[in-house]
Amino acid sequence: MSGIVLTTINARYIHAALGLRWLYANLRELQPQASIQEYTLTDQIGDIAEKILASAPEIVGIGVYIWNAAQVRQLIGILKQVAPATRIVLGGPEVSHLPLRVDLSAADYQIQGEGELAFYELCAALLGGRSPAAPQIPATTVEVEGLTLPYEFYTDEDLAHRLTYVEASRGCPFTCEFCLSSLDKKVRFFEVDRFLDELQTLWQRGARTFKFVDRTFNCNPAIAGRILDFFLAKIPPFHVHFEVIPDHFPETLKERLKRFPAGTLQLEVGIQTLHPATAANISRKLDFPKIRENLLFLQEHTTAHLHVDLIIGLPGESIEQFGKNLNSLMALSSGEVQLGVLKKLSGTAIDRHDRQFGMVYSQDPPYEILQNDLIPFARMQTIKRLARFWDLVYNSGNFHQTAPLLWPDGDVFHGFLDFSQWLYGETRATWQIGLPRLAELLFRYLVEQKGRNLNEVADFLAADILVIKGRVLPPAISTHVTRLPDERRNLGENLTKRQGRHREGADRG
Repeated sequence: MSGIVLTTINARYIHAALGLRWLYANLRELQPQASIQEYTLTDQIGDIAEKILASAPEIVGIGVYIWNAAQVRQLIGILKQVAPATRIVLGGPEVSHLPLRVDLSAADYQIQGEGELAFYELCAALLGGRSPAAPQIPATTVEVEGLTLPYEFYTDEDLAHRLTYVEASRGCPFTCEFCLSSLDKKVRFFEVDRFLDELQTLWQRGARTFKFVDRTFNCNPAIAGRILDFFLAKIPPFHVHFEVIPDHFPETLKERLKRFPAGTLQLEVGIQTLHPATAANISRKLDFPKIRENLLFLQEHTTAHLHVDLIIGLPGESIEQFGKNLNSLMALSSGEVQLGVLKKLSGTAIDRHDRQFGMVYSQDPPYEILQNDLIPFARMQTIKRLARFWDLVYNSGNFHQTAPLLWPDGDVFHGFLDFSQWLYGETRATWQIGLPRLAELLFRYLVEQKGRNLNEVADFLAADILVIKGRVLPPAISTHVTRLPDERRNLGENLTKRQGRHREGADRG
């Protein structure tokens, strides 16, 4: 046997594994013996094992995350049964922090921490006939300037069809207790000229969709400004995604953000909660007046697509307070509002609240909260279904004009909660609800349950569904449409005016 296979199971094909490329880039003289193989959750585990073993590798390195831990456990079982001499090395968040909640003990080694140097050293030892005594290998935090950058190892197919993941920094200056990034409190920046040279090479090779994995892209305005300038100098089409903190947009960044053309910039704005007491519980320091100011700026003065996050189930936050948070964000932004569910990740400090707030979590990935002292299990289930339906109806963008009819008085949370409870009662499902059926259900609810004029609702649904060429309205809706396609613009303008009136009186929570 010979060789090293680096592999993982991605959630989707579009997600290229940056971590594997970091490991491969830093294998030094061992690199010619190594290869990268990527799979997705839809692949059969037996097929994955067969392809990995086809080259008879001596070492298999696997990246383990909350979305693939169960599948990796199965994969290890097969590999060890049919090729017991193959050494299996695990890395990634699911093996880096205690407690280890998925049984991955059949693997030979687990690298805990940043693995670029530790994985090379382990492979060199194993291929040289030396075996470390302990299966757990602690990896020290690497000095990023000493790393070989990985971006040349994106293939042309990757650049053409997948997200190009890049990182200008590692670490996070904040201490949010639910987040693994809070464990790495020192932000380490890659040398900016070197990084920009790599971006330019990727651009010349055809990359046009960049996703930065930095947890706090705007924590250093000088470096952020130079990266924004790089993209501002490019001619669209392109798309770049940054994760930003909401209360740190100095004028130098604002001026640049205003200049991005429509469709080129996406900002993921981490909010999580707008309730000061809850924020204090999870050690999240936020300047709430500045958040409001900056969100309004991004909404009104930029064309950026905004993606703001709220978390369900935080210690000390009731469902009513969560609803106020949602209403406030909807009054400030027309972008996506991601309703996430609190997860108890190993290594984080969120577990210190378990006793005081009655926090109970699933023992299986992704370790979501099941209940707490303010939200019993049945109520938590209801809110989780609301979050799923919110993605289908609002965040999907499929019902951009129709969805606000669910909350005519501006109370987004209760308006959508009523709809989600009715929808679940009709379908008994939160998955595999196709667009035509969802449109019919939305039509029925607004007409039969809320008493809306059926022609008005049909017109709004037509404006939403038919905006994409090739779509067809369900007959139950199309027979009631009264406005022609060229009148859709007026519908959108009237809706915007109504939403604007609701925004003016929104409660910040």
